[in-house]
Amino acid sequence: MAHAFRPLSRLVCIAWLLALWLPASALQAKEPMSQQQALRTLNHSDPQQRFEAMNRLAVIGTADAADAVLPRLHDKEPGLRNVALGTVWQMWGRTGDKEIDTLYGDGTAEMKEGNVLEAIRIFSDIITKRPAFAEAWNKRATLYFMVGQFELSMQDCEEVLKRVPKHFGALSGYAQMLAERDQPEKALDLMQRAVAVNPNMVNAERLMADLRRRIEIKRKQSV
Repeated sequence: MAHAFRPLSRLVCIAWLLALWLPASALQAKEPMSQQQALRTLNHSDPQQRFEAMNRLAVIGTADAADAVLPRLHDKEPGLRNVALGTVWQMWGRTGDKEIDTLYGDGTAEMKEGNVLEAIRIFSDIITKRPAFAEAWNKRATLYFMVGQFELSMQDCEEVLKRVPKHFGALSGYAQMLAERDQPEKALDLMQRAVAVNPNMVNAERLMADLRRRIEIKRKQSV
């Protein structure tokens, strides 16, 4: 049995030598960034550092800090814009309150399963418990839209924008509903606000061009 300890003693010697010759940073595992550290790193000149900061925020970041990531939707690196988009959505859906975040997870799971009415019930419960949580309103707005309750959906979009004025999801969704109700002026204003925040939105320019055309037609008809 004594020979069984020989490999271990060699490892101890190697570790001891490494401790003498290598810098401490090479021996210690890198500590994960806190939310504040990640937020400070968002504007780092190194794209890799910005990438790591956003990845970290996607895991731990909360909705109250999501606005800090929005400028990265304009990042000069196209790939990082996509990372920023996913990070913002993850942060919007997290409050840091375990009970609320668990309920939110339940609601999104019901949405994915197509259980719309149950999902509406869950998000309504969240709204009652934590009305400041904008993403609960946004998810319920989406669900109301899915079941054809457009007035209720637009009302919830209003609630989202009271809490998060730069919520490009609510801005664009609300704009599309207004466009379908022949309110192109207000719809265009909302879409312009959405694109100012997130210039990467698919079909946004096409929708805005159509809205401008409709506004011009209405203007000519009123003369």
